[in-house]
Amino acid sequence: MTEHEDLERDFDQRWASAAEHKEPSARARMLAARWKDNPPAPVPFRADPGPAAPRRSSWISTAVVLGCVAALILLIGYARTRAMF
Repeated sequence: MTEHEDLERDFDQRWASAAEHKEPSARARMLAARWKDNPPAPVPFRADPGPAAPRRSSWISTAVVLGCVAALILLIGYARTRAMF
């Protein structure tokens, strides 16, 4: 690029950045038109928590997992002994 083209490009960027009014995006125009007649209802910053199920204690979860693992080991051992005979 020549120096003249660089100066023109800088001028265009400075001119565009210095614009007083910037046109809103298409989505902003669409929402403004939609909300003109039917504005959205206010929404709280955080929604109220719904009824939560009581949490199981960690030892119950651990017991369930260990019980499943033990049952699986017994099942595999039983299947092996049946396959031998």
